[in-house]
Amino acid sequence: MKRARKNQRGGALLETAMYMPVLILLFVGMVEIARITYTYYAIQRILAGLARYVGTQQAVNFCDDNDASVIAAKNFALTGTPDGDASATGTLLVRNLTSDLVRIRLERYEPNSQQLIECDCSQTGCDASLGGAPPDYIVVYLPNGYTVRPVIPGVPVDPFQLRPRVRIPYGGT
Repeated sequence: MKRARKNQRGGALLETAMYMPVLILLFVGMVEIARITYTYYAIQRILAGLARYVGTQQAVNFCDDNDASVIAAKNFALTGTPDGDASATGTLLVRNLTSDLVRIRLERYEPNSQQLIECDCSQTGCDASLGGAPPDYIVVYLPNGYTVRPVIPGVPVDPFQLRPRVRIPYGGT
């Protein structure tokens, strides 16, 4: 009787030793998926805040990349300060996400084709400085994406791009 119990304990220990690497790999994979999901959600919220903020501003020239309102909105969304000084708040809200990675695109609804088209920067387009009409939507996105590098020990995983995009109706003038 005693001898049978010792063999059973050895079998349980062996089974545990065999399954433990698989369980650890699954756990680490779940943590990495959670980290990537959190990063995507954080970027999505930053872009949504930027779109809402810039979409309600008055007299913004979206056709000028150096418009002070657009630059201040990007900096505020990314760092929490209008001047883009991350040292005032501690760090960037998402590491390596800078204002030059973020793009703002204007869209207008085209009734003939019943599609959203990019609004050009002209007098007949969306350039307010030339007398153009305001856009219907503002799209904030990362054209080149945000690179995420999953880290799972022992498993080679290639980095990939997160490409969040936010579209809101334009409410400014």
